[in-house]
Amino acid sequence: MFRTICTVSAVALLTMTTAALAQTTTTEAPAAEAPAAEAPATTGEAQLDLGQPATDGPQMGERYSKQKFDDWDLACIKTEQETDPCSLLQILTGEDNTPMAEVSLFRIKDGNQAVAGATVVVPLETLLPAQLTISIDGAPGKRYNYSFCNPIGCVAQIGLTEADIAAFKKGKIAQISLRPAPAPDQVVTLDMSLKGFTAGYNVVDVVSNN
Repeated sequence: MFRTICTVSAVALLTMTTAALAQTTTTEAPAAEAPAAEAPATTGEAQLDLGQPATDGPQMGERYSKQKFDDWDLACIKTEQETDPCSLLQILTGEDNTPMAEVSLFRIKDGNQAVAGATVVVPLETLLPAQLTISIDGAPGKRYNYSFCNPIGCVAQIGLTEADIAAFKKGKIAQISLRPAPAPDQVVTLDMSLKGFTAGYNVVDVVSNN
């Protein structure tokens, strides 16, 4: 059973806010008179609802969960190709269960020291110079630079070594830490479950680095 995966995005919130404002906005212009009702169409065909093709499953360009591995999703993008590209995905939530970040991971072929790559998306107004920190089960972690920010959030594109992947497979919880720009003295730590990681990693796509 395919299911759509939610995205950590401010775009949806902006859309909802805009729609709400549009509904509550009023103008001082007098209401226009309703136009006179038109005569019904004379042909029966013009009044028929011919319907739309029924769709089943993900739509083009939509991200969906192809398979579940405990706390990880094999997340794919619907394309016109015979096989959709997939990555191993987990959405991280805050204390109130609000989506705060997401981690999307894939294996790399011929990546030299990096055997896997990951894209980590965190909220806007993250303090970029403080870097992103990932540690496993409380052990000393590694710091990674952020690559860019867009309306969805700030993105870190990182490489993972064979030792990193081995630690992920053995671990239980990875802690992802960042600092908010409005409060640079504070550290926000998000837990990333490693339950199901090994099984998901074994089937996730391999991407060529060439």
